[in-house]
Amino acid sequence: MAKVKVVMPQMGESITTGTITKWNKAVGDTVEIDDILLEISTDKVESEIPSPYKGRLDSILFPEGSTVDVGVTIAEIETDLSAPVSAPSKKVEVKPAVEEKVVEKITPQGEAPAGEKRFYTPLVKSMAKETGVSLSELSKVHGSGAGGRVNRKDFEEFLSKKEPAPAAVSKPEPKVTAPMPATAPSSRVEIIPMSNIRKTIAKNMALSKATSAHVNSIAEVDVTHLVKFRESVKEEFKRDEGFNLTYSHFIMYALVKALREYPTVNASIEGDNVVVKKFINLGFAAATEDGLVVPVVKNADSLNMLGLARAVNDLAEKARAKKLTLDDLSGGTFTFTNNGSFGVLIATPIILQPQVAIYCAGVIKKQLVVMKDDNIAVRSIMYGTHTYDHRLIDGAVGGAFLAAVHRNLEEMDPASLF
Repeated sequence: MAKVKVVMPQMGESITTGTITKWNKAVGDTVEIDDILLEISTDKVESEIPSPYKGRLDSILFPEGSTVDVGVTIAEIETDLSAPVSAPSKKVEVKPAVEEKVVEKITPQGEAPAGEKRFYTPLVKSMAKETGVSLSELSKVHGSGAGGRVNRKDFEEFLSKKEPAPAAVSKPEPKVTAPMPATAPSSRVEIIPMSNIRKTIAKNMALSKATSAHVNSIAEVDVTHLVKFRESVKEEFKRDEGFNLTYSHFIMYALVKALREYPTVNASIEGDNVVVKKFINLGFAAATEDGLVVPVVKNADSLNMLGLARAVNDLAEKARAKKLTLDDLSGGTFTFTNNGSFGVLIATPIILQPQVAIYCAGVIKKQLVVMKDDNIAVRSIMYGTHTYDHRLIDGAVGGAFLAAVHRNLEEMDPASLF
């Protein structure tokens, strides 16, 4: 018998717990390495967790809805399939991420009430608070989940059928009224609760604006030679590598070179200290169905152009497949975002804390340009925005860094990089 433990995985630099939202396997099921074993949720991301072992799921120690510390055993896998299924191991005590409440149970005959336990997930409780549904109303919602648990679908169905509350009759004397939701659901208004990821994005963006003194420097860059080179090699590159060569790859390579030249832009602020990193972990914004995520290319300064392109593609594929780990999303020292892919000319992004800068690329458009010899030519021009934290980066450094990025792009010999 060779029983192995499955623990709550490392959740990143600042995350110490995870909430089990779904078990994809049941006790007794056989599992292969990388089969999706369960799904977990934190305040940063929702992730699918693959099985680290091949065998049979022997025991599940925490049910769905439990919040568990990183490193705590959550299940056991028997790698010897000939071994008998054993009794589940003793459950470790942990505070679950659900609320247990005794509500009054009224029978159809009006008999005396009896205590009945109801369970509400954090998401349902949050939805109830945001839509003004009281606990007494919530107790009447039929739960279709395990043990009668009310899930998101149950609550949304309840909201769709709920009639708006009648307006209260005003009294002559002044009174203090409880805050009510700004909008009530109706046939013409749909209320959609924010997903956990969207709520986290909202919180982090507001925090960043309140924390950093945002300054934007914007300049244009001539990337005509890069456009011509990409057009000449994109089919061959796709055939050899299996993915598209994009302008983002060139821009990110230019950013890494500039960050070596200006290490302050790669730093962070901790209290009254400036923390300058001796490595470059380059994040890039990726849009998914659930919202914006920022995968991080670790040690990007150690990669050549092809290695960087491959790393970016691997992370982008994981983002689209919703298979990013929290390690993939943590540890960034600088971020790149490409609004040009949406046809945006110029944008002023928000800094991702605790970083102190971000670069945004706009769309590449053909323009008439007056050249150094005063001739007029059609060139491929892009606007780039360097947004930086003025608490640490002054305008001179912010502008010089932007100039370095664009110089790297204009002087780049792309043929020599592959």
